[in-house]
Amino acid sequence: MMTLKIITPLGCPVEAEVEKVFLPGGAGAFEVLQGHAPLVSTLEKGVVRYGVDEELQEYAVKGGFVKVEDNTITVCTEE
Repeated sequence: MMTLKIITPLGCPVEAEVEKVFLPGGAGAFEVLQGHAPLVSTLEKGVVRYGVDEELQEYAVKGGFVKVEDNTITVCTEE
């Protein structure tokens, strides 16, 4: 399992244990699975989808950036 944190100026509306995360990256959409190599990427306006198995939840973002390191995915966004 991995930890997903979505951070906005108003707080941390999402902190969840997940198996996969789909992100709207600046160079195109991509998926993060357990053991993913460390990375930092910009995010475009779109939807972050995350969850366990096929039970995915969604969180809309208007851009920002994501950091992946040690099975922790941190998304910083304005909304």
